[in-house]
Amino acid sequence: MPTDNARALDDLCINTIRILSADAIQAANSGHPGMPMGTAAMAYTLWTRFLKFNPADPAWPDRDRFILSAGHGSMLLYSLLHLTGYDLPLDELKRFRQWESRTPGHPERGVTPGVEVSTGPLGQGFSNGVGMAIAEAWLADRYNRPGHTIVDHHTYAICGDGDLMEGITQEAASIAGHLRLGKIIYLYDNNSISLAGSTRLTFTEDVAARFEAYGWHVRVVPDGNDVADVARAIEEAKAEDARPSLLLVTTHIGYGSPKKQDSFASHGSPLGEEELLATKKALNWPSTEKFYLPDPALAHFREALPRGAKAQSDWAARFEAYRAEFPAEAAEFEQIMSGRLPQDWAADIPKYTPADKPVATRVVGGEVMNALAKRIPNFLGGSADLNPSTNTALKGLGDFQPAELGGPGTAGAVGGDWGYGGRNVAFGVREHAMGAAVNGMAAHGGILPFSATFLVFADYMKPSVRLGALSHLKAFYVFTHDSIGVGEDGPTHEPVEQLAGFRATPNLTVIRPADATETAEAWAFAVEHNGPTMFALSRQNLPHLDRSGAVDPGVSRGAYILSDAEGGAPEVILIGTGSEVSLCVGAQKLLAAAGIRARVVSMPAWNLFEAQSAAYQESVLPAAIRKRVTVEAACTFGWHKWAADGTVIGIDRYGASAPGDQLMKNFGFTADRIALAAAQLLGRSL
Repeated sequence: MPTDNARALDDLCINTIRILSADAIQAANSGHPGMPMGTAAMAYTLWTRFLKFNPADPAWPDRDRFILSAGHGSMLLYSLLHLTGYDLPLDELKRFRQWESRTPGHPERGVTPGVEVSTGPLGQGFSNGVGMAIAEAWLADRYNRPGHTIVDHHTYAICGDGDLMEGITQEAASIAGHLRLGKIIYLYDNNSISLAGSTRLTFTEDVAARFEAYGWHVRVVPDGNDVADVARAIEEAKAEDARPSLLLVTTHIGYGSPKKQDSFASHGSPLGEEELLATKKALNWPSTEKFYLPDPALAHFREALPRGAKAQSDWAARFEAYRAEFPAEAAEFEQIMSGRLPQDWAADIPKYTPADKPVATRVVGGEVMNALAKRIPNFLGGSADLNPSTNTALKGLGDFQPAELGGPGTAGAVGGDWGYGGRNVAFGVREHAMGAAVNGMAAHGGILPFSATFLVFADYMKPSVRLGALSHLKAFYVFTHDSIGVGEDGPTHEPVEQLAGFRATPNLTVIRPADATETAEAWAFAVEHNGPTMFALSRQNLPHLDRSGAVDPGVSRGAYILSDAEGGAPEVILIGTGSEVSLCVGAQKLLAAAGIRARVVSMPAWNLFEAQSAAYQESVLPAAIRKRVTVEAACTFGWHKWAADGTVIGIDRYGASAPGDQLMKNFGFTADRIALAAAQLLGRSL
């Protein structure tokens, strides 16, 4: 049993989190004090008694991962990071939510040491954690050996009502339960208050029963300020190695505030100076000084430094023993955790020639992915129940499944056994969770993950892709069936607006390759690129382009001259992407027959072209040649930038249901129409 002195120290430390968070939010005159004040006790218990981390080395591979899914309560995390000794000075907390501070309004990966993922859009952090647990399980299966455990950590999160209301968490909880990811332990801040009022207005379901139905271990903690019971609940969760755990911790939002405790008034606004002083008095806080940190509390929190150093040192010793017995495995583990690629990673990427039979870029994408998987051991991922259509199955490399489920079943058509070492993750029809989980796999480290679905379903993944881009995560988002060329499935399955939206997303490289060679180059670029890459691949077969006359060809430049005009400088430039590039080549021939000199430019990736030097951009698209025709079977938004004084050929309506080749013709995506548009720009006739 804890002594009175121990209880007093616990209370002092818990109140330190509360007051420090409230002080910083008040100084910013912006933020969410209620959640940090309400969850301080359970966060304190987790961080001081269970969480395995080393503040001096936030990237230590075998640390536990902690996610604040309820990211609006960011000051809880910032307080914990400062108090436990991370490189986050108190002055940064004093600059909460200010320009270029390391304490932004919601946690951002790469800005604040110790922040694993960017959270705030509710449900994303919860779902990232599922991906992190997948990564941990895969790494443990591949590298651990009897008597040598080098991968053994948990994924913890604090989530709130908003997280559990968002649909993405229902998908993520479902797949986590199916996969039996027992290293997940989530603490649910069950305070019965959301931003607009009591959860009685909107959220009266039996959360415990729902998660039990998903296959989770569920434990209720009636009093979130009962440190001993919180600790018992976490211990019980750690003992549950075959089920993820949700701990329903009953808390009081804004705890300690005389007027705003248990009120939505403390959810999204500072307490106010008067109420902050009243709270300090109610909590018997020893000072009215802003940002006051009691020495005993700070000393207790800073015990995390020697404790973390010892945990990492013990792990390093275990790793050296592992290296002595398994040198090849140890070298591979160090390589993938450092983000380095094998020297021969590209050796098996297939090459294609203009004489080869036409082939869909989705098919080529699958061929290239399988070639990469042979050489890159940590390349894994999956689709939203669409492997036969997206061609993204890694053949013979097994399915990531609990071995005890008995496999292989229908997913076993991929080949190989079931188990956590499998490299095909069957996400099911869960695009929301898939996107966030892939981000979590990338953020965990040691994994090069991919997702796959149809481009029209990118709408389901947009929030995750956006956060992956914001976080500069090295993730691969594969989208197939990229245009009205989908055909008979009709406008519900024919994307017309997605490319424009994703191209507007900062940090995201969107590549729509024109043929097999560009598809292979796109993957080669993505594997080396330190950031997220999105692929838009065709359902229909495309011809192989003749690049014998191309100038500096290659996807990495974003755009290049595929075929230049003969007999003099070009009079008009034809610019295309994807399946429409071959149409531009056909139009170039028609124009040549009419005595019109045309240049064909393939532009698979806008942002990569924009990143090139001004001299290179001028060499491809000379400013003096204003007569241009751009062609893409998608909406025209954004294309006028490249068309200059020319014509934009696109589709600014939804598609139709008919064979794909008929749709392309009926919507005007033909060599004849492109040539006619170019001739009209020049006042010429064909």
